[in-house]
Amino acid sequence: MIGTPIDPALVVRDPHEMLARLRRQWRAHDGARDLWVFGYASLIWRPEFDAAEHRPALVHGWHRAFRMRSRVNRGDAAQPGLVFALMPGGACRGVVYRMHRDRADAELERLWAREMPTGVYDPRLLAARTPHGVVPALAFTLSRSSKNFAGHIADAEMLHILRHARGRYGTTLAYLADTARALREHGLRDREVERLMRLARDHGLCG
Repeated sequence: MIGTPIDPALVVRDPHEMLARLRRQWRAHDGARDLWVFGYASLIWRPEFDAAEHRPALVHGWHRAFRMRSRVNRGDAAQPGLVFALMPGGACRGVVYRMHRDRADAELERLWAREMPTGVYDPRLLAARTPHGVVPALAFTLSRSSKNFAGHIADAEMLHILRHARGRYGTTLAYLADTARALREHGLRDREVERLMRLARDHGLCG
């Protein structure tokens, strides 16, 4: 069913079992021929998989939130960084990508290795509204009960993170800027992303 977590169990977080459940759910979906993936942040500017097409999309009931702690990719144990997550409430504009059915299994393996090595997300099939109709799209969501959920972050703390957090893929600031740029290039507005970029500029962190 669209919107149902791939792994509804709260204790078992085995990424391999979650992937197997996704495959079963995708294949059982009525009329499903291709696998769609919803990108809301880095999947927009660095998808790393071959897509047959992409479309702008709107997902209701979820929003893009700069509230997920990153202790490896965009920060470390001493200074955790932040990345975006898809969290309950509101709506989110992003991009959906359609994978070729005959290559979806291989592409999905690559995507899973990138997004789900530790099972941190709750992957779901969500109803994504596009200019050509609604498609069921795989989305990586985050629960507020996750240990990686940062909760409310005051601007002073946010500025400290943007100044100092760096991980194996670069800084939190660069990640935020890349996401803001990708949203602009796709004609997608996000007031909170724009506010955070103004905050960074006003304090001399970027041009």
